[in-house]
Amino acid sequence: MIKLAERMSRLGTESAFEVLAKAKALEAKGKDVVHLEIGEPDFDTPHNIREAGAKAIWDGYTHYSNAQGIPEIRDAIAEVVGKEKGLDVKPEEVVVTPGAKPIMFFGMLALVDAGDEVIYPNPGFPIYESVIEFLGAKAVPAKLEESKEFCFDVDELRKLVTPKTKMIIINSPQNPTGGVLSKEDLEAIADIARENKIWVLSDEVYCRILYEGEFMSIASLPGMREHTIILDGFSKTYAMTGWRLGYGIMPEELAQKLTQIQINATSCTCTFSQVAGAEGIRGDQSASNAMVAEFKKRRDVIVDGLNAIPGITCLRPKGAFYVFPNITGTGMKSQELSDLLLNDAGVAGLPGTAFGAEGEGYLRFSYANSIENIKKALKNIEQTLAKVKK
Repeated sequence: MIKLAERMSRLGTESAFEVLAKAKALEAKGKDVVHLEIGEPDFDTPHNIREAGAKAIWDGYTHYSNAQGIPEIRDAIAEVVGKEKGLDVKPEEVVVTPGAKPIMFFGMLALVDAGDEVIYPNPGFPIYESVIEFLGAKAVPAKLEESKEFCFDVDELRKLVTPKTKMIIINSPQNPTGGVLSKEDLEAIADIARENKIWVLSDEVYCRILYEGEFMSIASLPGMREHTIILDGFSKTYAMTGWRLGYGIMPEELAQKLTQIQINATSCTCTFSQVAGAEGIRGDQSASNAMVAEFKKRRDVIVDGLNAIPGITCLRPKGAFYVFPNITGTGMKSQELSDLLLNDAGVAGLPGTAFGAEGEGYLRFSYANSIENIKKALKNIEQTLAKVKK
């Protein structure tokens, strides 16, 4: 038996990939499964981005790049994304990484010591808690309540802050709930951060998948640039999950340190992917906009359908492409119902507890699937629950 480092016992995972494996195993045995477990757009990467990536390969963008990111993409992020987020960004404040997760990992590596405390949303993306604990810090959950549309209770958040608090993680629009922080929420969190000199890691990977209102970054609030790391990427907005391309926006001094970590960890990010990403930012946005419009249609279908099923209620999310239905009316726990729906109904979803203890009583479904398949899943869920009640 291999003797692993003690820290490995503190490293978590993403249950979505475990459920996907179980669903694939069932399909291999002949069972029909509707996949609502994986948070991945079911659209192809837009044509102009694929063309740019292919051309970049033939143009020789197949070697090492600047560890911080090639000028073309950092210039695009600084100019276009900065403007969208209401920020004056310099290319030197941008770090490009293989996917967005490294910004989370590298940012905490650079700022959080063992014994520090990091406040994170619960339910929330499971890798937040995983990385915090892996680093030997204390993960402090901030409960997101359905009664507040899965946003922070700012008074309760303030009570969680101690002299050891080094960072607060926010995610808006949010995975798994689709909740969106209001301007008032962001201003209150910013007050806490400024007063206590706490860093904010703002996960904004779903910022372009918003169905009402306009997106606001906490970094755009007065005095927050020097307290904020913005985490963003291309996987969701441009259906580029396999291209592995993300980035962070942060103070230049910190950007230099994250670049140093990147040199030690990955050397650099795939060069032709960066060229494609620059085209994504500067090029035609019609395919991305059409994808968001389609997600909104799917959201309405799945929310209306879930609310019509006895024992289930579901808020209408304002962003991302997930629903987080309350299943307490079924009398079943989250894991129990998730297993039942996979094995009996052929619907792969995730138990709310995959996103933290506060997710008990909920499931998460991704509506990154066709309306036809969503309707099929809804019918199967209703039929399975009706059989259980009998």
